[in-house]
Amino acid sequence: MNPTLKLSSLYRTAVFLITLPTLLWSQNPPYDVFPEADLPYYRVRYEASEQPGKLSFPVNYTVWIPPGVKTLRGVIVHQHGCGEGSCKSGLSGAFDLHWQALARKHDCALLAPAYEQPQKADCQLWCDPRNGSAETFVKCLVDLGNKSGHPELASVPWALWGHSGGGHWAGGMVLLYPQRVAAAWLRSGVPLLEPNPDRPSIKPHALPAAALQVPVMCNPGTKEGVTVKDGRFARVWPANEVFFYGMRGKGGLIGVSVDPLTAHECGNQRYFAIPWLNACLQMRLPKVSGKPLNAMPTDKAWLASPTGFEAHPAAKYDGDPLKAAWFPNANVARGWMQYVKDTAVVDTTPPPAPTNLQVTGNQLRWQVQADLESGLAHFIIERDGRFLANLPEQGKNPFGRPLFQNLLYSDTPTQPLAPLQFSDTNAEQGTRYTYRVIAVNTVGLKSKPSSKSTVNGNNR
Repeated sequence: MNPTLKLSSLYRTAVFLITLPTLLWSQNPPYDVFPEADLPYYRVRYEASEQPGKLSFPVNYTVWIPPGVKTLRGVIVHQHGCGEGSCKSGLSGAFDLHWQALARKHDCALLAPAYEQPQKADCQLWCDPRNGSAETFVKCLVDLGNKSGHPELASVPWALWGHSGGGHWAGGMVLLYPQRVAAAWLRSGVPLLEPNPDRPSIKPHALPAAALQVPVMCNPGTKEGVTVKDGRFARVWPANEVFFYGMRGKGGLIGVSVDPLTAHECGNQRYFAIPWLNACLQMRLPKVSGKPLNAMPTDKAWLASPTGFEAHPAAKYDGDPLKAAWFPNANVARGWMQYVKDTAVVDTTPPPAPTNLQVTGNQLRWQVQADLESGLAHFIIERDGRFLANLPEQGKNPFGRPLFQNLLYSDTPTQPLAPLQFSDTNAEQGTRYTYRVIAVNTVGLKSKPSSKSTVNGNNR
């Protein structure tokens, strides 16, 4: 990348598209550091606009297309929150191996926007989709579809995940495009359904009847006004309550999952969010791409108090069902009961074994797919059938379970991305070694070993 290429202004009138890797470009900090969009990744970028109703910030969209997929059935959108730190995190969202596992299972693309919002700018200029971000998002699906050779990307259903301002955005998209949204997970942020006197500049949304048929999950942290009533994020829960009761009171398929460990950070939510979205996609995506979304089944629903810990089949729930959190079936409800207790959602499925292990000199490289339920914590490197090392030696994640890719505040991998490689620095010249790699998920379950790869010592 040429560091001398700079945007002349944040608010340039002309709107143009820049793509990687065919054209080199750079951006102003902190949006000038991002993974390269080499295949199977694709990227488009749009400049800001000064036109009323258009998007006021530049935006960068990166999409991952599962290798080998013939026809996409949907797109999973991982939407960051407000402020420079969260917006920057969107630059790595499409590279998350755990979220890719969900996308791969359902033949979906994984897309991550990154709005280039200055820290002190009004986040509503993008997180309210009516301010140009909805229009630009729809455009990016057309452009990325053409660029990737998957024009169906422009018309497939959306599964939306959003954090904070991203929750405002994702929820707003449910209300604007209910016929397109398969499901939406709203972490620590919801749109307004009625005016808020404390925030008069935010316009409320209308609630169309079709939005009531979209499965939605509100996911605040308990320290955002549920058990901790003061502090910076204490208004999150009251806003969630208004949104939840507004939708549920009209029969909306909406639930609440209070994270018992956190405030505004995302914590361990992905260990319930991904299985929940998986269940919704299984039920809602049509088998044939291009067909309408399936109606969400309601005959096996479970209900629970929004801030409670026990769920029951709808027929056995003794409270007001239109004030109860809604879950589509018993499996989801049981996952919820564990999540709201301690976030330790049960998982008995080990991750897939690493593949394509290659050894050159003392360098090991391999490929891997993450465990859909529990992601990837680390790898075990074996040499000649014996333990050699853990990669990384000590997992990191200040916001939850240690992950191989680590996590930023808005639930995306840290940069530079953790490479799938290991250097055997103790290998001796002239000695023949045989290596294997084992993947370990975040609940400690191990994969089967990779196929063996042997390096001739004379090649070192």
